[in-house]
Amino acid sequence: MSDTTHGAYTISTDPGRLDLDRIHHWLSTDAYWAVGRSRETQDRAVAESLNFGAYVTSTGEIAGYARVVTDHVVFAYLCDVYVDRSARGTGLGTALVTAVRDHLTPLGVRRILLTTDDAHGVYENVGFKALANPGDWLVLPLQPPPSATP
Repeated sequence: MSDTTHGAYTISTDPGRLDLDRIHHWLSTDAYWAVGRSRETQDRAVAESLNFGAYVTSTGEIAGYARVVTDHVVFAYLCDVYVDRSARGTGLGTALVTAVRDHLTPLGVRRILLTTDDAHGVYENVGFKALANPGDWLVLPLQPPPSATP
């Protein structure tokens, strides 16, 4: 992906730009779905995913993050979308999710899934819809092995 811009922000998939300390802090302390997630778990998730960072163009400081679990061909799961509190209300969340969609569409990905307790409007603005047949979907909840951390 070539970098895209949104106002004062640049969105990039360059893994070398990610501020892993800040991303872990955001998610493990302020994201309801990841509170308490260990740094080791977070680093492993980042390493195995397609990552999008949103950066203040003038300083390079990270202001938002999104992670995609994908085969880069037919399926993607969008997760860990987070915008720094100081950048909320600027449309950066919508821009970040739009960048994800625009990156995956030319690859032929047919479906991007996500789950959220809030921010439905952000995702709907990009084209996400509630599942037409949620009863068709199943989940297999697994317990982590005793040695694994959240």
